[in-house]
Amino acid sequence: MAAELVPDNISHDVAEALETLLDLAKRGEVTGIAFACTMRKMRYITNVAGHCYRHPTYARGMVAFLSDQLAGLVHRKDPSDTR
Repeated sequence: MAAELVPDNISHDVAEALETLLDLAKRGEVTGIAFACTMRKMRYITNVAGHCYRHPTYARGMVAFLSDQLAGLVHRKDPSDTR
């Protein structure tokens, strides 16, 4: 049987970030989450849980701060860079 090469489509930085969050949640450090994640074929998921679900005004402030961080990334991006 011939070996078949399989492309590595795993975002290792994403997996590492999620593992870190899971470890912190299991220790009780992460008490809530508000997230958006991208998936294949230009799909995405958003959701809230825990403290962020129970305190949506606080969660909106967190998400607004994240929006500001993303805006900073957009404005500093070099158009010649590829990802």
